[in-house]
Amino acid sequence: MNFIPLAETAGSGSMWQMLLIMGGMFVVMYFVMIRPQRKRQKEEEAMRSNVEVGDEITTIGGIIGRVVTVKEDVIIVETGADRAKVKFARWAVSVNNTANEKLQKEREEAKSAREKELQEKADAKKKRK
Repeated sequence: MNFIPLAETAGSGSMWQMLLIMGGMFVVMYFVMIRPQRKRQKEEEAMRSNVEVGDEITTIGGIIGRVVTVKEDVIIVETGADRAKVKFARWAVSVNNTANEKLQKEREEAKSAREKELQEKADAKKKRK
Protein backbone atom coordinates (compact mmCIF):
# COMPACT_ATOMS: atom_id res chain seq x y z
CA MET A 1 0.00 0.00 0.00
CA ASN A 2 2.92 2.36 0.42
CA PHE A 3 3.72 2.00 -3.26
CA ILE A 4 0.53 3.74 -4.47
CA PRO A 5 1.33 7.21 -3.05
CA LEU A 6 4.84 6.96 -4.51
CA ALA A 7 3.42 6.10 -7.92
CA GLU A 8 1.06 9.09 -7.79
CA THR A 9 3.92 11.40 -6.83
CA ALA A 10 6.06 10.15 -9.70
CA GLY A 11 3.11 10.48 -12.08
CA SER A 12 2.44 14.09 -11.09
CA GLY A 13 6.13 14.88 -11.55
CA SER A 14 6.09 13.51 -15.07
CA MET A 15 2.86 15.44 -15.69
CA TRP A 16 4.62 18.70 -14.81
CA GLN A 17 7.52 17.78 -17.06
CA MET A 18 5.12 17.03 -19.90
CA LEU A 19 3.32 20.37 -19.37
CA LEU A 20 6.65 22.19 -19.30
CA ILE A 21 7.76 20.52 -22.54
CA MET A 22 4.41 21.28 -24.21
CA GLY A 23 4.62 24.91 -23.07
CA GLY A 24 8.16 25.15 -24.42
CA MET A 25 7.03 23.73 -27.74
CA PHE A 26 4.21 26.27 -27.91
CA VAL A 27 6.66 29.12 -27.26
CA VAL A 28 8.99 27.86 -29.99
CA MET A 29 6.09 27.46 -32.44
CA TYR A 30 4.92 31.00 -31.64
CA PHE A 31 8.30 32.54 -32.44
CA VAL A 32 8.93 30.32 -35.48
CA MET A 33 5.50 30.34 -37.14
CA ILE A 34 2.84 32.61 -35.67
CA ARG A 35 4.84 35.79 -35.07
CA PRO A 36 6.41 35.97 -38.58
CA GLN A 37 3.00 35.31 -40.16
CA ARG A 38 1.42 38.17 -38.21
CA LYS A 39 4.30 40.45 -39.22
CA ARG A 40 3.74 39.55 -42.89
CA GLN A 41 -0.01 40.20 -42.53
CA LYS A 42 0.65 43.65 -41.06
CA GLU A 43 3.07 44.48 -43.90
CA GLU A 44 0.52 43.35 -46.50
CA GLU A 45 -2.24 45.38 -44.85
CA ALA A 46 0.01 48.46 -44.81
CA MET A 47 0.84 47.92 -48.49
CA ARG A 48 -2.84 47.60 -49.39
CA SER A 49 -3.81 50.70 -47.43
CA ASN A 50 -1.02 52.73 -49.12
CA VAL A 51 -2.14 51.98 -52.69
CA GLU A 52 -2.49 55.28 -54.55
CA VAL A 53 -3.84 56.37 -57.91
CA GLY A 54 -1.21 55.70 -60.58
CA ASP A 55 0.42 52.73 -58.83
CA GLU A 56 0.95 49.60 -60.87
CA ILE A 57 -0.36 46.56 -58.98
CA THR A 58 -0.71 42.82 -59.37
CA THR A 59 -3.85 41.17 -58.01
CA ILE A 60 -4.06 37.75 -56.37
CA GLY A 61 -5.46 36.48 -59.69
CA GLY A 62 -2.37 37.68 -61.57
CA ILE A 63 -3.98 40.68 -63.28
CA ILE A 64 -1.52 43.55 -63.70
CA GLY A 65 -2.77 47.08 -64.12
CA ARG A 66 -2.61 50.72 -63.10
CA VAL A 67 -4.85 52.04 -60.31
CA VAL A 68 -7.36 54.60 -61.60
CA THR A 69 -9.61 55.09 -58.55
CA VAL A 70 -9.17 54.30 -54.87
CA LYS A 71 -12.19 54.13 -52.60
CA GLU A 72 -12.61 52.81 -49.07
CA ASP A 73 -12.65 49.06 -49.81
CA VAL A 74 -12.62 49.08 -53.61
CA ILE A 75 -10.05 49.99 -56.26
CA ILE A 76 -10.55 50.35 -59.99
CA VAL A 77 -7.68 49.10 -62.13
CA GLU A 78 -7.02 49.88 -65.78
CA THR A 79 -5.54 46.88 -67.61
CA GLY A 80 -4.04 46.14 -71.00
CA ALA A 81 -3.74 48.13 -74.19
CA ASP A 82 -7.52 48.43 -74.56
CA ARG A 83 -7.57 50.23 -71.17
CA ALA A 84 -10.36 48.10 -69.76
CA LYS A 85 -11.32 49.11 -66.23
CA VAL A 86 -11.88 46.38 -63.65
CA LYS A 87 -13.21 46.80 -60.12
CA PHE A 88 -11.43 44.90 -57.31
CA ALA A 89 -11.70 44.63 -53.55
CA ARG A 90 -8.69 46.11 -51.78
CA TRP A 91 -7.80 42.74 -50.23
CA ALA A 92 -7.29 41.33 -53.74
CA VAL A 93 -4.10 43.37 -54.23
CA SER A 94 -1.12 41.04 -54.05
CA VAL A 95 1.84 43.28 -54.96
CA ASN A 96 2.30 47.01 -55.41
CA ASN A 97 4.85 46.99 -58.26
CA THR A 98 5.40 50.76 -58.12
CA ALA A 99 6.31 50.65 -54.42
CA ASN A 100 8.64 47.70 -55.05
CA GLU A 101 10.41 49.60 -57.83
CA LYS A 102 10.85 52.64 -55.57
CA LEU A 103 12.24 50.46 -52.79
CA GLN A 104 14.64 48.76 -55.21
CA LYS A 105 15.87 52.16 -56.48
CA GLU A 106 16.42 53.39 -52.92
CA ARG A 107 18.43 50.26 -52.10
CA GLU A 108 20.57 50.65 -55.21
CA GLU A 109 21.20 54.34 -54.46
CA ALA A 110 22.17 53.53 -50.88
CA LYS A 111 24.49 50.79 -52.08
CA SER A 112 26.18 53.06 -54.64
CA ALA A 113 26.52 55.86 -52.07
CA ARG A 114 28.13 53.42 -49.61
CA GLU A 115 30.53 52.17 -52.29
CA LYS A 116 31.40 55.74 -53.25
CA GLU A 117 32.06 56.61 -49.60
CA LEU A 118 34.31 53.57 -49.19
CA GLN A 119 36.18 54.50 -52.37
CA GLU A 120 36.69 58.07 -51.11
CA LYS A 121 38.05 56.74 -47.79
CA ALA A 122 40.44 54.44 -49.65
CA ASP A 123 41.63 57.33 -51.84
CA ALA A 124 42.12 59.52 -48.76
CA LYS A 125 44.29 56.81 -47.15
CA LYS A 126 46.40 56.55 -50.30
CA LYS A 127 46.97 60.32 -50.33
CA ARG A 128 48.12 60.27 -46.70
CA LYS A 129 50.85 57.73 -47.48
